[in-house]
Amino acid sequence: MIGQHLLVKKSGPLYGTAHLYGAKNAILVIMTSLILTEGTSVLENVPNNADVRLMIVLLEQLGASVSFDTEVKRLIVDTTYINKSEVHPEIMNKIRASILVMGPLLGRFGTASVAMPGGDLIGMRPINYHLEGFKKLGAVVQLQPPFASARMSLRVLPLSTRIVLEYPSVGATENIMMLASVSNTETTIINAALEPEVYDLIDVLRKMGADITVAPAAIIIKGVAKLYPIIHTIIPDRLEAGTLLLAAAITGGDISIPNARADHLDIFIEKLRAMGHTITTGFDMPENTPVGIRIQATKTPCAVNIKTAPYPGFPTDLQPLMMAALCTAQGISTIEETVYENRMMHTKELSKMGAQITVEGSTAIIRGIDTLYGSNVIAADIRASCTLVLAGLIAEGETKIAGVHHWLRGYDSLDSKLNNMGALISLADDSIIAVDDQKQIQISL
Repeated sequence: MIGQHLLVKKSGPLYGTAHLYGAKNAILVIMTSLILTEGTSVLENVPNNADVRLMIVLLEQLGASVSFDTEVKRLIVDTTYINKSEVHPEIMNKIRASILVMGPLLGRFGTASVAMPGGDLIGMRPINYHLEGFKKLGAVVQLQPPFASARMSLRVLPLSTRIVLEYPSVGATENIMMLASVSNTETTIINAALEPEVYDLIDVLRKMGADITVAPAAIIIKGVAKLYPIIHTIIPDRLEAGTLLLAAAITGGDISIPNARADHLDIFIEKLRAMGHTITTGFDMPENTPVGIRIQATKTPCAVNIKTAPYPGFPTDLQPLMMAALCTAQGISTIEETVYENRMMHTKELSKMGAQITVEGSTAIIRGIDTLYGSNVIAADIRASCTLVLAGLIAEGETKIAGVHHWLRGYDSLDSKLNNMGALISLADDSIIAVDDQKQIQISL
């Protein structure tokens, strides 16, 4: 089978305007939430990436009818005839968000059996928080690798149930919240995740008829008997926004993202400003709105120190990309990763390009240098693929990036958006690269 590489050549400063598609981390869970309804729902601003297409396959295997208009980004899902509650490894192993079908299947059928999820290599994503939450809501859980199975027991639940999360896990919060929406109890999730993508799911569940209240670090759900199909527009992807802003920052460019939400990226934006970049948002305009971000990048960025944290802290998903930008900043930067234990694998690949990075435990120390150099590198996850693309934009020569499937999993036409603003990125088959290399060898001889 022929594989693919991303080919990135040194580019000039990026200029222009880009529009964000819907958030990948919102659309996937919202697609699973539709299992709780019977009927046809319409989702707008849906990104056409590999993970969305895999989730479509999963829903179809369960019995849903799905239509995806990739031109207008509209997804139509009819869940009337879903009749299965088991998901097999061949689909679960390809997409870690697939675990998010478990809560909705339990809520609709009272039983669910799913294989352990897959996805990428950045760290452990234990599902114990999910399973413990299901138990509190009356489920009997069994682990028989590779499957995790659960069924709702006949015991009467208390009038109110408290579920305390040791860590504000986004997936556990979402899975528990979906099951709780149709459970015969009032559920309070303590130490809940409150990312923008979680709020988007809350908005969807409320449209369906769920009774949900958000308190500081807690979500309160009063179970209802039935939920209904909805029409909903997915929030813009804050991580795609961060990628585009850093592409401008690293190349010294000037770009605008009219539909980006500044209030979803507060600390990230402040770190860009600390580096010396000029950031203008809708909050700076007379309308005082969170919508709209422009970056006018400095040519002499400064080093900064970063520590990742759950929202509203610095996003772990933007940590690798920020590291690429700091590789050529003036001074010494530090990045401490607190969310995923393996989210430093990109440092080895950046070092191949000349970056001066030392990793001590969960902390990376980055010494800014003048120039990076193109190399053959490998992306181990979605954000690492972006990191290496950004580094390639300023590296002398050409950067060949393997692991393209991660890039395709996470983004819809991001290479085209960047190219429209002046980037030099292309997708090439390995066979073409091999032919070109052979031609070069012959020429050299």
